[in-house]
Amino acid sequence: MPKDSFTPRKDTLVLRKPESTDGAAIWELVRACKPLDENSMYCNLVQAEHFRDTCVVAELNGEVVGWISGHMIPNQDAFFVWQVAVSAKARGLGLGRKMLTHLVNRDECAEAECLKTTITEDNDASWGLFRSFARNLGGELTDEPHYEKDVHFDGHHDTEHMVTITLPREEAEVLRAA
Repeated sequence: MPKDSFTPRKDTLVLRKPESTDGAAIWELVRACKPLDENSMYCNLVQAEHFRDTCVVAELNGEVVGWISGHMIPNQDAFFVWQVAVSAKARGLGLGRKMLTHLVNRDECAEAECLKTTITEDNDASWGLFRSFARNLGGELTDEPHYEKDVHFDGHHDTEHMVTITLPREEAEVLRAA
């Protein structure tokens, strides 16, 4: 009689463009990823539909576990990352960096010479992600205060530093092939 055998299910990670039907799942993911700023569900739905070419959803076994919203900055050769969310279920997989690499290698971001994002001084997880991304890509990371606590946020939010990472296109092509 054959022995019972168990073959563990291989986790399947998929990175894809979002659909409008992903809006609610994205909203729930962002809400679960404290201290991210929560947008309305409607905002996430519009991002998923109108900005789908410059946003990414990560699914692990069919469940949304990652999200990056971004857009090309008008009249600049720059890709702006608005928000990065990674579920606790997917942490430690390098998912943030995988999603960023996926986005900068999309045709829609081909004209970007740099990636920009804003990060508060105390957000160690974001600093770690973007430093790791820059190091892996071979890009230079610089930052400076941009949206200031008292000038832009009326004292209600910490200063956001504009982080700029150069995107050496040859390096991005190497990463795509890897």
